Amino acid sequence: MAHQLNIVVASTRPGRVGPVFARWMDRFAREHGKFDPVLVDLAEFNLPIFDEPKHPRLGEYDNEHTKAWSRSVNAADAFVFVTPEYNYFAPPALVNAISYLTREWQYKPASFLSYGGISGGLRAVQAEKQLLSTLKVVPIPEGVPLPNFPQFLDADGAFAPTDIVATGAATMLDELYRWSEALKPLRSA
Repeated sequence: MAHQLNIVVASTRPGRVGPVFARWMDRFAREHGKFDPVLVDLAEFNLPIFDEPKHPRLGEYDNEHTKAWSRSVNAADAFVFVTPEYNYFAPPALVNAISYLTREWQYKPASFLSYGGISGGLRAVQAEKQLLSTLKVVPIPEGVPLPNFPQFLDADGAFAPTDIVATGAATMLDELYRWSEALKPLRSA
């Protein structure tokens, strides 16, 4: 049985380009063949600023939006976060969504397809890695940064990756699978 890979669109703001990159990653991961990819768009969960009365470590959720988010994260074996950089940092919607849960994240590897200006979203990724590691997520070094991301969009707004982007994505998925397989016993315990 293939491992489930949640490809998480980290931005929720109108006009975002993240879904374009996420759809490409979904197709690429399907062709890669080692994962069962699932597109997960944070905007569809419509999570308000953290509003659960009990601490997430208890797993006792009152709100339906939290229960739906919990099911989505719990089902995953690995993650690719498709993330922009906002003010040298992670998107607030992603920070909020990560903070909603605890146990559901544990012992799963994560990688990043990041985009932004000259840094390609790498400053956001560094902040996200730090946050995720506190929840026992294993952020791997391999990722796909897209510096000055408009250069990767064709005239119709579709993602037109270069060969080096595709090679980097394949390497990222190979390593993500290795980590997902290695962490499987911990997820099962």
